[in-house]
Order: sequence, then structure tokens, then C-alpha cells
Amino acid sequence: MQNPDLSPMTSERDLIAAARDGDESAFRRLVEPHRANLHAHCYRMLASLHDAEDALQEALLRAWRGLARFEERSTVRTWLHRIATNVCLDAIRKRPKRVLPVDYGPSVDAGGEESNVPVDPGVWIDPYPDADLSVEDGYAAPEARYEQREAIELAFIAAVQFLPPRQRAMLILRDVLGFSAKETTEVMETTVTASNSLLQRAREAVEERLPGRSQQATLRELGDARVREVVDRFVDAFEHGDVDAILAMLTDDATFGMPPIPSWTRGRDAVGESWLMPSELPTGLRYAATSANGQLAVGAYRFAEDGNIYRPIALDVLTLRDDGQITDVLAFRTPEIFPTFGLAPEIPG
Repeated sequence: MQNPDLSPMTSERDLIAAARDGDESAFRRLVEPHRANLHAHCYRMLASLHDAEDALQEALLRAWRGLARFEERSTVRTWLHRIATNVCLDAIRKRPKRVLPVDYGPSVDAGGEESNVPVDPGVWIDPYPDADLSVEDGYAAPEARYEQREAIELAFIAAVQFLPPRQRAMLILRDVLGFSAKETTEVMETTVTASNSLLQRAREAVEERLPGRSQQATLRELGDARVREVVDRFVDAFEHGDVDAILAMLTDDATFGMPPIPSWTRGRDAVGESWLMPSELPTGLRYAATSANGQLAVGAYRFAEDGNIYRPIALDVLTLRDDGQITDVLAFRTPEIFPTFGLAPEIPG
């Protein structure tokens, strides 16, 4: 049922009333301003694009069904985030935390076992298409400690996965979304004292794992022209199979991994000797620039002679140092995600 009296200027309260009467279009208008933030919230909690989408749909379904019980003593934003947080906490109880290769096992050069056999995709953190999913720049609120894009960087997502679920939720609600102490007690259904205790422990644990500087700060300092130069050099080196040029772009302690394959290496020399590097010329590779998790990313394509086309093989997400050197490369071997990042499913040969 749809209310013909609703206009673009209809108030939030009137939208709530119409939605309670069964108007689905009013409900969509009510929740649409919050959809992108809710999706990013679910991703931060679950570290999986697919799981975040499922959690968001479940949260909106619960909100629709529970609208009659919404007493409007809190804002719609707080109410929706309480529902989404509970959906995520339910999901976390049913599966192990997701990690990056560096947290899965030791590097090959440090005695870890080299393997090119993929591990269950449910183990790994997914990359996130922040640009296409409308993650905004800056802080969500004056009380927030992390920028919104900073809080989807791979380092941040990996760090919060090590927190107990309720600490994870509390840190994201307070320090990323900028909810007040009072609002988080409503969302988490706890006391102010317990809320502050959870937050303090979460902050201490996350700060130990985060790098000293975010990629957002690094990219701003480098500037657009320097960043484009880095991307161009990276693409040119890989397309030409120029291992020396690739290694010259890496820091001494750079890491290189390729989930869902568990093997990873640390150090420029170890990377150069690993199977992750091109082994012959020409490589038959093509690259297309994009972004993921607020970071530089490129889609890698390999030539397929049977179809005279380049097919996707990996999404490479780069972490940069403030001098433009690359400290980490994560090549996600999940080509099915390319369209999600605005990348073509194939390139003509």
C-alpha cells in the first residue's frame, strides 16, 4: 500500500506513521538516508562484503517488522544501528573471525609453509568498494576519533576483528560513527559504566595493532599527481614483467599476499624470490585502476588465448608509505568481485 499524500517534503514522523500503516515506499524513504552508513557498519563488524549485504537486508527486514514497537524515544539512526548491530553480533557467533594472510600464519621466509592451494574463502577479510557504496570523507560526527574512510582501511578492519564482538561494536559505534555514550548504551542495552569499560579496552587493543599513520593521511600528503605516478609505475612494471622495477617500489619490509592463498612473504628480497612475482616475459597482463577500502587498488587481467580477451585474476590493494613506496600488496584472487569495484568483467585482446 502506498500513501498518495506523501510528498518529497514529508516529515520523518509522517513517514514513520505511513510506514506503520503498511506503506513500503514510506519505509524505503525513511531508511534510505541511512543505508550506506548501515552497510559500512555491517562490513566493519563482519569484514565481509557478502555478509554485510546479508546483514543489512536482515536488519531492514527486522526494522520493517518491528516498526510498530519503535517508540521514537531515540532517533531513527540510533534505532536502525541497534538493529544492525544485533544482527551482526548474531552472525559473529556463528562463524570465526576473518583475517588477512599476515594474521593467518607465519610468512614463508620466516619458516611458514609455502602453499598455493586456496583456503576456505570464509577465512579471509574481503576488500570493500568504498567509492561505489558511497562511504563519505571526513568524520561522521565531532565525537568520532577515526575518519569514515580510515575506518574501512584494511589495517583497521583487520585490527577490530581481533576484538571481542561487543568491544568491536562499541568501538565502531563510538569512535567511528560518533554515537554519544548515552546513545551507545541504548544500542548495546548496557550501562554507561559498562559501556565505557568496553570502549577503553577496545581502544587499547586496536591502537596496538594499527599503523602509526592512516592511508587517508598518506594519500593526502602525497597528492593526486604523485599517487597517479605510483599507480602508473606499478601497472607498467607488472605489465612488462619487470621484477627489478617492481621491487624498487617496495619498502625493505614490504609484505605480499594473495588471499585466499595462505602463503605470504615479508621483505623485498623474499618477495622477489617468491612465486608471486612474474616469471617470464611478456606477462600477458593488463591492469585497470580503481579503489578499495579507501586505498589504491588495481584490477589485474591475464590474456586468455582461447577467447582473445583478458580475463580478471586478482584485485591488488596497495598500502603506501608517505614517500610513495609500497609497504603492502594484497592481491585478492576473487575475480568475481570485479564488477562490484566498477571493473570490466573482461578486456578485449
